[in-house]
Amino acid sequence: MTDFILVRHGETVWHAENRYAGRTDVPLTDRGREQAATLARWAATAQLTAIWSSPLSRARLTAAPAADACGLAPRVDERLYEVDFGEGEGLTRDEMGRRFPQRLAEFLDDPVERHLPGGEHPRRAAERAAACLADIAREQPAGRVLLVAHSTLVRVLLCHQLGIPLADYRRVFPQLHNGALTEIRIEGGHTALLRLNAPAMAPAPALH
Repeated sequence: MTDFILVRHGETVWHAENRYAGRTDVPLTDRGREQAATLARWAATAQLTAIWSSPLSRARLTAAPAADACGLAPRVDERLYEVDFGEGEGLTRDEMGRRFPQRLAEFLDDPVERHLPGGEHPRRAAERAAACLADIAREQPAGRVLLVAHSTLVRVLLCHQLGIPLADYRRVFPQLHNGALTEIRIEGGHTALLRLNAPAMAPAPALH
């Protein structure tokens, strides 16, 4: 049994403007750094056994204070990169609507098979993230693991793990808050959702 606490990194400059941030390495805002500090205070008493993050600095800088707080060395895995948004990278939805209105409409209708032009197929992103989780679970068979990554990646991963149609990721999980806790448990090859978008406060009692 392995518990994963999935956290979207702290707020960035682009997220404050509601721009799509995929593979571009954009910095945290002051609020994002405060969210990382809040996560660290939670982590200090969360009995974590490992901390993993995406290679992008917004994830690494969110994970680093938590790692310091509980004396763990953070580990980085390229499979935790955010989904590549292709031609949508760095744009707001309004800007995409002006540049490629038909493709945006198709994306909003089916964000998987009609993903943003030039971008990564969300199914591939879900599979690489799930493979990372499986490797960590084998390494941490009784672990409690903090994993700091990205909004779209975590949402497609949740759908993959919970058996939800991937095309529904935007509807079922419309938003993951920066710095909030989403916890899943992997046991016997099955995944349970324990909490979603919870504030990073004192840990909830262990579930049995």
